[in-house]
Amino acid sequence: MITKEYINKLKTEKNGKFSELLNPQEDNKHLLFILDNLGRLPQDFNGECFIPLLNHQNDKVRLLTVKNIGKLKNDYYLDYVSRVAYNDDNTMVRREALSAIGRMRSEKAIPLLIKKLKDSDPKVILQSIRALLVFKNNNSVRNRLKKLIKHPNEMIQYVINKEFINSNNGTKKKKQKHPESPAYMKNVIVRGDVRDALKHVPDESIHLTFTSPPYYNARDYSIYQSYKEYLEFLRSVFKAVHRVTKEGRFFILDTSPIIIPRVSRQHSSKRYPIPYDIHPFLVKMGWEFIDDIIWVKPEASVKNRNAGFLQHRKPLGYKSNARVENIMVYRKKTDKLIDWNIKQYDLQTTIKRSKVNEEYETSNVWRIDPVFDKKHSAVFPLELCNRIIKFYSYIGDLVFDPFAGSGTFGRAAINLNRYFFLTETEAKYIKRIKENIRQYNLSSTHIKPPQFLNLKTFILNSKV
Repeated sequence: MITKEYINKLKTEKNGKFSELLNPQEDNKHLLFILDNLGRLPQDFNGECFIPLLNHQNDKVRLLTVKNIGKLKNDYYLDYVSRVAYNDDNTMVRREALSAIGRMRSEKAIPLLIKKLKDSDPKVILQSIRALLVFKNNNSVRNRLKKLIKHPNEMIQYVINKEFINSNNGTKKKKQKHPESPAYMKNVIVRGDVRDALKHVPDESIHLTFTSPPYYNARDYSIYQSYKEYLEFLRSVFKAVHRVTKEGRFFILDTSPIIIPRVSRQHSSKRYPIPYDIHPFLVKMGWEFIDDIIWVKPEASVKNRNAGFLQHRKPLGYKSNARVENIMVYRKKTDKLIDWNIKQYDLQTTIKRSKVNEEYETSNVWRIDPVFDKKHSAVFPLELCNRIIKFYSYIGDLVFDPFAGSGTFGRAAINLNRYFFLTETEAKYIKRIKENIRQYNLSSTHIKPPQFLNLKTFILNSKV
């Protein structure tokens, strides 16, 4: 029986016995075990034993073969691997062959890799780009890669844009440090149109936004002349939110389809798919879609739309009870990975203190009971706000709700040692936020008590 230990011993010997192990006539299980357990190969390893396996009938054998050839980083095998990259009928094997060519880091491979930039599989093209980036200081390679900014595939566009268009070679405008935010916005509630308030907020000031926009003509405080006008209003707000959000940070939107009741029994009601209509323009303005979370409510807490069907049971008349809301998670588009955002914070004072050490929901289905308020018809549950703040921000961050309502998000923020910034147009809801202030646990944090400002005062503060 062949073991990993035996393979490791034999691959360092030069008596030819290893080649016998890789006989193409052996069964697939035998070959796959050896190829998958070779590990790091000696610098002087003779890779000739791999060549016969490049034409093996089993896709996995061919894939592992070119992967092991890649470990040798020797352009002696360039022609063999190139034939695989061009002729193999399995896209995974072709991609692995290009990876092996890339590891060779040989200028001889440049023409071969450039030719593969016309492959029909975008993933093959991406692997070729990765290999060619080693030579991006070569003008001919650089010019050829930059042309791919017009490629129809969005991932190819993203890589080229990152490497050549938005690279950090030029001078950049000096910005505040990532964990910092303007002092005049901390724990501030502004009464006024959010669009007017955001005009006086600097670029990249906010770490997290979580909101539920007013539902189209479903509440007395959200009346619009048309659905188009409603969507345009949200577009203008969320574009401004994008500007003031820090690089790579999150915007989380809670919405659901809504029903406009019918005018009479001779007319039908109208259902508007709000989250699905909002999504395309969010992506277009620079938000990257990250996740979808489903907030599930108990059926007894929602309006019963099923009563008619319950009685007659006739097909076409079925209507489901709407128990869920869509919590869509977006990130401000950036070339940097999440690790970059995390590393902006101090390990001891911020990262460790912000860790989520208690039990948490692992799936994207969150079962949270709704709450009801005498003065506001659509209130965030505190538990929902707590989860969003814990999962998507750090202690000391500035979090924002442009449609504050009763201010639950602010309450959660201050209890979790974050600063909040809220805007709200309705006087009665500002009053409700003031009433809820008494529940804020101000003793748990060093941050200042909330300030209630009109728009004029907020603008003056922004100029100080």
